[in-house]
Amino acid sequence: MRRPFYYRLSEGMRISVRPQYLPGHSFPPLQRFVFAYDVRIENISRRTAQLMSRRWLIYDSIGEELEVVGDGVVGLQPVLGPGDVHEYQSYCVLKSPRGWMEGEYFFRTLDNTTFAAIIPRFDLIADAEMIDDEERL
Repeated sequence: MRRPFYYRLSEGMRISVRPQYLPGHSFPPLQRFVFAYDVRIENISRRTAQLMSRRWLIYDSIGEELEVVGDGVVGLQPVLGPGDVHEYQSYCVLKSPRGWMEGEYFFRTLDNTTFAAIIPRFDLIADAEMIDDEERL
């Protein structure tokens, strides 16, 4: 099965995300559904910018919403020159097999101009067959 791919171009930054369900880390009977997501940030502008912070909105299909705000990404505040790419992987835990995430990365240029690049909304969907198999164990 091919993993879905989401991308968005804003402010000269192309943000691509590929989420995946992690059945080996999930435990549906206790409402624990773990998803990883690979992120690629590509600077296609002519300016150098440093990723300073992020804001995520995480929605769980049981109706819970969570906002996560923090410095950088996975402990880093990468500087991206024209054509540079930064990639990382992270994860989130939902209480249901469906949800979505979206957000923004906040950048600062060399002349201290700030801007936000949009992280596209992406779906978090656990494969029903994997959930059924786990519940039979």
